[in-house]
Amino acid sequence: MNRLAGVTSPYLLQHADNPVDWWPWTPEAFEEARRRDVPVLLSVGYSACHWCHVMAHESFEDEGVAALINQHFVPVKVDREERPDVDAVYMEAVQAATGQGGWPMTVFLTPEAEPFYFGTYFPPAPRHGMPSFPQVLEGVRRAWTDRRDEVGEVAGRIVADLSARSISETLAQGEPVPPGPEDLAAALLALTRDFDAVHGGFGGAPKFPPSMALEFLLRHHARTQSEAALQMVQATAEAMARGGIYDQLGGGFARYAVDASWTVPHFEKMLYDNALLCRAYAHLWRATGSDLARRVAVETAEFMVRELRTEQGGFASALDADSDDGNGRHAEGAYYVWTPGQLHDVLGEKDAAIAAHYFGVTQEGTFEEGASVLQLPDTDDLVDAERIAGIKERMRAARDSRPRPGRDDKVVAAWNGLAIAALAETGAYFDRPDLVQAATDAADLLVRVHMDWQARLHRTSRDGVAGANSGVLEDYANVAEGFAALSAVTGEGVWVEFAGLFLDTVLVHFAAEDGTLYDTADDAEQLIRRPQDPTDNATPSGWTAAAGALLSYAALTGSGPHRDAAESALGVVKALAGRAPRFIGWGLAVAEAALDGPREVAVVGPDGDPATRALHRAALLGTAPGAVVALGEPGMEPGSEEVPLLKDRPLVDGRPAAYVCRHFTCERPTTDPEELRERLRGTGEGLKG
Repeated sequence: MNRLAGVTSPYLLQHADNPVDWWPWTPEAFEEARRRDVPVLLSVGYSACHWCHVMAHESFEDEGVAALINQHFVPVKVDREERPDVDAVYMEAVQAATGQGGWPMTVFLTPEAEPFYFGTYFPPAPRHGMPSFPQVLEGVRRAWTDRRDEVGEVAGRIVADLSARSISETLAQGEPVPPGPEDLAAALLALTRDFDAVHGGFGGAPKFPPSMALEFLLRHHARTQSEAALQMVQATAEAMARGGIYDQLGGGFARYAVDASWTVPHFEKMLYDNALLCRAYAHLWRATGSDLARRVAVETAEFMVRELRTEQGGFASALDADSDDGNGRHAEGAYYVWTPGQLHDVLGEKDAAIAAHYFGVTQEGTFEEGASVLQLPDTDDLVDAERIAGIKERMRAARDSRPRPGRDDKVVAAWNGLAIAALAETGAYFDRPDLVQAATDAADLLVRVHMDWQARLHRTSRDGVAGANSGVLEDYANVAEGFAALSAVTGEGVWVEFAGLFLDTVLVHFAAEDGTLYDTADDAEQLIRRPQDPTDNATPSGWTAAAGALLSYAALTGSGPHRDAAESALGVVKALAGRAPRFIGWGLAVAEAALDGPREVAVVGPDGDPATRALHRAALLGTAPGAVVALGEPGMEPGSEEVPLLKDRPLVDGRPAAYVCRHFTCERPTTDPEELRERLRGTGEGLKG
């Protein structure tokens, strides 16, 4: 009996027809393991994971392997995107035991959920020194049957080791305090050492988009005028935008590049990567006026709306890396790559030659079987933009006829929060009200479907139905961040009110007395360890995201407890700033905002007045790190959706005005958009608008 048929996770549903007798993660699964006196086989993955699909085809769809699993184990399948708490706890054990991690994650547990044997992908036959999956299954079965005491001892030691790990070891002694200027300078120096001066980005292959580090560097440049910081952002952004990691036809970024030069991506496209990068490129345009940054920000936003928006107004999680190659084979990248012959068939001889040169398509290829990933090498000699646009349109139409990658259409609250912030700001910067509306629709969905009457969040939904899973810290933090950004753009104070409700939940249910933050609520399901990780991974950690949202909310409302909580949370950033800045990038960005104030900008004026709009735009385009913006009409009625920052802000000589403040202490108001722009250029002079 397969128990996955009734779940909402698309990843679990992909396994609903396996011969493996899967269980979802439930107490009943572990009760069954105790009743049968067998171990639990925990398999964790996600819908867009290429090697998860490979292991599924090779092993979980194999009748013989399935029979072995069903006879000797209780198999449990988990979507890591739906249950990040389960994934985090056991991934920590895998990494501690093996020195590496990844997905699919394969862990064998006692019926008490204690891990005792670990791995990731196992092949169907011995390969490259790796045992086959059937060999692993047989070895674990024998150990469980013949050496039970030893298994119990191993499991006990692992659980004890995990329980002994404490974030307090990372934090400095004494009261946690935010990083100071010297800490942020040390972080910049460490990033400079890791910077790839040839290809952009940090480190070698595989190379991941460093969106959070880019945000830190942009804010650091705004505060200090560091040219090194800005140059690293510009070089990395251009290299990624010209590389194969960026979809040159349809917009949007793949998950990462398998090489150091951004040429060949791992083709899955995640909502969170595109939301973070869309915002980073929009902020780069705000700082420099770069045409490339503007184009990539807009195209990435359009990709999210076109490819990931659901019927209910939310945003789906991901597009798969794999699709049918047209010959009945499931192949990675098949939807995206091109051969010279394919270009010729679509474009004819002359335009095919132009396209091959423009996109770097060669006979040798850059991918498998002579296919090329589209890039933008140095094509300054091609000046016929109109012809290139026509070629791209014909290539897009031809690609649309190919079998499309699958879509994981569950809506994750945290990632939708990131998308709301990116779409709202990109829409405001580039006069795209359709993007702002898409952000508003997603926010409406989160309130209607994900939020309950106690202002608690469900992490996921699908087809407008909330999943049976509680929100984790990143959900509350990123949704609050997105709602604050949406309020800044729309002037609708209700979004700040909702953000406050979610952040109050953070303070009550996720915060410890020492100022540290847990990834799960105090009333969530108890696992073998309560996860607590401040370091950024593919997204801002819940910890650093909460610090940022708390800081912004305090700036908008004057709330001392929220400011204090933000500063306490930033203590871990001080501890890690110089040692591991690549893995605390968002925390560093938040620290830049805290050091700058952040600036609080109140814009008051009649709705629809061109002077109000001009001041509002100048406020949104300010580069002061983490500045918050509130927009409202003068003399709003008591009890209306007014952000406290707007209270008692009159017009100046009957004209719309802007107030720039720090800690609710304000400079004289201004009615001049250019003067406002100058006040919000960071502490240095000469930033481009």
